[in-house]
Amino acid sequence: MYGTVQPGYSPAAQSRPSEILRSITRQAAERGRLVVTPEQAAAHVLVANIGVTLRQIVLDEEDRVLSVAIREGVIAAITGAAALGGDSDAVRDLIERAASRPEVLGPTETRLFIEWAQRLDGA
Repeated sequence: MYGTVQPGYSPAAQSRPSEILRSITRQAAERGRLVVTPEQAAAHVLVANIGVTLRQIVLDEEDRVLSVAIREGVIAAITGAAALGGDSDAVRDLIERAASRPEVLGPTETRLFIEWAQRLDGA
């Protein structure tokens, strides 16, 4: 599908999977789970998948470690989970965001998230 790349050309085989991906990222945004636009989230996922796939084709072998690392990095980037990587201001911002919108996660989940984020921030 991406072997012959041309500017402005999108293969027909890409349209259905791309629409499904955009639908998923729109749903995630509606639930308050993204820190980027749904379009940007879909682009992150798509280009990461293309890159990992092409690399594995070139190497002619599976690289599960790379695949998992890229997946986790993309999820962290589009959901804001990367902010928990030791930046106390970012952790406080996430806690405040969760506390101000408990309906996004639910009351119990919001309390757990806040507790866990505070523990991680202190670790």
